[in-house]
Amino acid sequence: MSTITRIEVYKFNIPLQAPVTIAIGTIEEARNILVKIYTSDGLYGTGEGAPFWMIVGETQATAYAAAYDLAKLLIGKDPLDIEGCLAALDRYLSGNPTVKSAFDMALYDLAAKYANMPLYQFLGGTNRSIVTDETIYIAQPEVMAADAVKIKERGAEAIKVKLGTNAKDDIRRIAAIREAIGDAIPLRTDANQGWDYISALTVLNTIADWNVEYCEQPVKHWDYAHLARLRQNARVPICADESLFSPQDAIKLVTQQAVDFFNIKLSKSGGLRNAVKINAIAEAAGIKCMIGCMSESRLGISANAHFASALQNVVFYDLDSPFEHAQNPVLGGIHYQNHYQVIIPDLPGHGAEVEEDFLRRMESFVVE
Repeated sequence: MSTITRIEVYKFNIPLQAPVTIAIGTIEEARNILVKIYTSDGLYGTGEGAPFWMIVGETQATAYAAAYDLAKLLIGKDPLDIEGCLAALDRYLSGNPTVKSAFDMALYDLAAKYANMPLYQFLGGTNRSIVTDETIYIAQPEVMAADAVKIKERGAEAIKVKLGTNAKDDIRRIAAIREAIGDAIPLRTDANQGWDYISALTVLNTIADWNVEYCEQPVKHWDYAHLARLRQNARVPICADESLFSPQDAIKLVTQQAVDFFNIKLSKSGGLRNAVKINAIAEAAGIKCMIGCMSESRLGISANAHFASALQNVVFYDLDSPFEHAQNPVLGGIHYQNHYQVIIPDLPGHGAEVEEDFLRRMESFVVE
């Protein structure tokens, strides 16, 4: 029987081209976590987690510290016993979905390599066409409008717009974007918990006729009651993001009829295993899903894309975080054709690696 013999953990820091601002904070660098799991057969799998701390409650430092104990738990285990390995992590440490997602992704990468299948095929799906949107971050209306013009010129099929400050300014932002680019390209808005119920209702019913596909997380993550009220009273469909971490959260959202769509992110759900469960709950309830991202490199985005490709209930794609990076240390994996078409490689696993020279510059530890 194959066993896990060695685990490497890296602080995976990638500079951004510019700081990115959402309603609940600003990040200036992608401070991610990278896990490589080696087996007695000489194979290894790689996983990445992106601890967007104001959303997941983890930082790179907490993920790095937790990863040492989690790695020790997996040494000697069967790498193909994904259920057993991840259950061991959950028994030892509750929460902490981002660091667990890195281990989960590495285990699935390994399992697909053992099966000699691309990850989408290992998950039971096919290589579907995926087109990502591109995100505009919070700034003055005229700046956001100028960004929208550039995105339109690059050929985007949809634009994601960050909002969540106050009703008056957020309406001005959408109005400025629409004036600059017209009404043809759909907008996908995301308030990142920034509004109260009245502000959310005001904004959404004002912009409802401006070709807005949905709004992500208009109110606080815990405020299921107002999510449900908005779903009933707002003329823009509602999508759960920060309210949706786990399969248990998915059941609560379905039971309370709180949202129209689910935004699944591997770094938020704890990885592929839970993401598959969340999608199954959504599909059973007649809820379509989107695949989202935090600040992953093309390695993490590759695993996200394989998941989205495999599961046909995932119909919206927000896989643009590498656009924000000032450096690309990833070899293989997905690439972008015509800027927005996500091309998935037909290689075993998720197909992505990180340049060894880049990793050598990162702080790391080894557990054997």
